[in-house]
Amino acid sequence: MKQGKLTKREQLERRHRRIRAKVSGTADKPRLSVFRSNKFIYGQIIDDTKGKTMFAVSDMLLNSGAKKTKLEKAKIVGTMLGKLAVDKKIEKVVFDRGGFIYTGRVKALADGAREAGLKF
Repeated sequence: MKQGKLTKREQLERRHRRIRAKVSGTADKPRLSVFRSNKFIYGQIIDDTKGKTMFAVSDMLLNSGAKKTKLEKAKIVGTMLGKLAVDKKIEKVVFDRGGFIYTGRVKALADGAREAGLKF
């Protein structure tokens, strides 16, 4: 381990490892994982027992005809993810914020998923 300050990326990875040590998804209660980049936000539903991503949604594919803020896009992604999960008979998930602070776009995605019917 090097001495001195950690970079922001290293801090993020440490937080993510801490979260993943406690959070794991199963077939009946999968993990909703969030990744936030500077441009886009991604959400996926994962069954950790099989090590498979059940489905994933990103705002890269959203119709860019109408201008929307990143916050609005994150909420749409959460809603889409929630609808897909409810269609596949998934009602409960465990939330994995991926080392990101639960505010802004991460919170908007979670709120959108909750409005679509997911419980966590």
